[in-house]
Amino acid sequence: MPITMGEKIKIMLGRRNMTLTQLAEKTGQSRQNMSNKMSRDNFTEKELRTIAAALNCTYNAQFVTNDTHETI
Repeated sequence: MPITMGEKIKIMLGRRNMTLTQLAEKTGQSRQNMSNKMSRDNFTEKELRTIAAALNCTYNAQFVTNDTHETI
C-alpha cells in the first residue's frame, strides 16, 4: 500500500529534526491548518512545492504513460 503525502511529510520532518509547528511557520500557515491538511492528506501542488522548499527538498510530480513510459 503506498504511503500518503502526509506520511511522507512526517518522514521528512523527522529527518530534518523539524516539528509540524516549525513547518507551519515556514510555510505561512497556522499549526492547526497544517495539522488538518496532514490528517486529511489534502494538499495542492503549490502547497507541496512550498512544503518541499521549507524542508530543503525538491517536489517532483509527473505523469508517466504505462505503454510508452513518456514523462509529462
